[in-house]
Amino acid sequence: MPAAHGFRLLSRLPRSGCVFASTDWWWWIVPAGSDHELPWPRPVRYAPGAVVPDADRPRLINFPDGATPYTPPIPLYLVVCQLTGTAPAWA
Repeated sequence: MPAAHGFRLLSRLPRSGCVFASTDWWWWIVPAGSDHELPWPRPVRYAPGAVVPDADRPRLINFPDGATPYTPPIPLYLVVCQLTGTAPAWA
């Protein structure tokens, strides 16, 4: 997600896993297969198998209190839809 929306998204999630941020982008770590064939609204990109790029000099800005490093994908998707003004689209 573009960094301009990062703090708003993070503050609206009921629970968040590891979140990395650079000057331009924020990355939420979700479990493998979390896309559930959902059409993620722009400007957000769901990137299966993506690696947080070292070139952007990301920093860990959120570490979860729980035992899992992941952000639950469905609440993440719903909050992204809310912030972008997009109706959720279930397959």
